[in-house]
Amino acid sequence: MELLTIGAFAKASRLSPKALRLYDELGLLTPARVDPDTGYRRYAPQQLEQARLVAWLRRLGMPLARIRRVCALEAGEAAGEIRAYWARVEADTAARRDLAAFLVDHLTGKDPAMSRTTAPLALRYAALSDTGRVRASNQDTAYAGSRLLAVADGYGSAGAPASAAAVEALRRLETETVPAGELLGALEDALGRAEQAVHGVSAPGDDDTDAGTTLTAMLWTGSQLALVHIGDSRVHLLRDGELFQITHDHTVVQSLIDEGRLTPEEAASHPQRSLLMRALGRGADSTPDLRLHDARTGDRYLLCSDGLSTVVPAGDIHRVLSGTPGPEAAVRALVDLANASGGPDNVSCVVADVVEQP
Repeated sequence: MELLTIGAFAKASRLSPKALRLYDELGLLTPARVDPDTGYRRYAPQQLEQARLVAWLRRLGMPLARIRRVCALEAGEAAGEIRAYWARVEADTAARRDLAAFLVDHLTGKDPAMSRTTAPLALRYAALSDTGRVRASNQDTAYAGSRLLAVADGYGSAGAPASAAAVEALRRLETETVPAGELLGALEDALGRAEQAVHGVSAPGDDDTDAGTTLTAMLWTGSQLALVHIGDSRVHLLRDGELFQITHDHTVVQSLIDEGRLTPEEAASHPQRSLLMRALGRGADSTPDLRLHDARTGDRYLLCSDGLSTVVPAGDIHRVLSGTPGPEAAVRALVDLANASGGPDNVSCVVADVVEQP
């Protein structure tokens, strides 16, 4: 078998000699032979396929450590790993795209608080939280006001005070005047206060150090709702008869779905379906999703804890939201549905309708 010089192999694989030397050092692409005296590398023609794969994966932006794992897999498993990586890239890109759009509007002088409708808008809202049929206590907190909507789902030995502390920290936003260009920043600052409040529920060394909570909240500006989201509570939007989920669960199971390793049907019965990847609590990743949503007359928003979404099918949620006239009746109907399905967890719902001001 005739071996290729590093120059010839670099040309054929479209990798530079410098890159080939680096990949050799990292164990990604080991030469077929290295001259013991000169250290000169030679490669087998059969190595071209792997070299080209490495080059393509680098163009995707895949980290070298992950490329090493991909190259060690059989073709089918490698394809699955690439699919999983790209799904994560697209999810991250979507979040950055929303932030970029907000920044462009802000820096070009476009006021996000200016109404895009001809009539001033307002919210009509209701909140309800219920212990459910199984749990001995309620660790959820639900809140609805003229500007703030929030649901927090506590966990651990002090989950109830943790969720209450997180929502209470955000309630200052009800009365604060926030410039349009500082809206997301104000939400992030409020989230920092909420995190400190949750940490304050227990001191290091106490038995309650496992206390934590999810937090999903929306702040009304008069024409938009600014969203902050951490955990597995959800926000749904009913618009023109269609129901959209506008939050993304921060759970291990959802990450497996995103990566193509699990189907939504398999996730419904997965033993780790409630295991969080982000939350407010000691040692938890508290990185939030932050974005803005334009409001329209007739929109209906639902914020709910997973005590609703894990037991009530999306079709039934859609039916209640589209067929129940007022927020108060809607939250009651949704809680009743969760309890009729066994009520295995606390359930909290906030429903807000966007209406024209009278």
